[in-house]
Amino acid sequence: MSEPTLEAAIGAEIRRQRKKQDMTVAMLAEAAGLSQGMLSKIETGQTSPSLSTLAGISDALALPLSAFFTASERSRDVSFVPAGEGIKIDRRGTRVGHLYQLLGHSVRGPLQVEPYLITLTEGSETYDEFRHEGMEFIYMLSGKVVYRHGDSLYTMGPGDSLFFDALSPHGPADLLDLPAVYLSIITNAEGGGNT
Repeated sequence: MSEPTLEAAIGAEIRRQRKKQDMTVAMLAEAAGLSQGMLSKIETGQTSPSLSTLAGISDALALPLSAFFTASERSRDVSFVPAGEGIKIDRRGTRVGHLYQLLGHSVRGPLQVEPYLITLTEGSETYDEFRHEGMEFIYMLSGKVVYRHGDSLYTMGPGDSLFFDALSPHGPADLLDLPAVYLSIITNAEGGGNT
């Protein structure tokens, strides 16, 4: 399936915004100072509107001009990891038997995101002194652990989640049912570091 042309993407967004505001083609055309036929051609991507025409439409819809272009932007940052193929990563927890698989990464932008699949087995040890910049989200998939964050302990089983400031000491304090597998998503502003 081919990508829509820029004209078609802009036209579709104008139509979407017009309908969202319960305006007919006639109403928007009059408010923007266009003929109904011209507006119809713009909405169907049959003609490329000038910037002044787009400015008139954006004023009539009370939207910024940029609103018509966001739908035409292509996604530029994507990371796909097939099942079972996460990259094995050596992090501080690796020394105590925690297996980290990186499931993706952000390539650019002001926010760094690191999603990991963490597996704890019979050979794993407890370690609840992790500290790093940013925020962390944990979602338990299987097994059962007691997870420490600061001075609090949380017994976590499948379906339980925890979201916290990662500067406080944290980590599995007790391994109750192994293997334990959980998703850990670490986020921080660009330039922040993880240890």
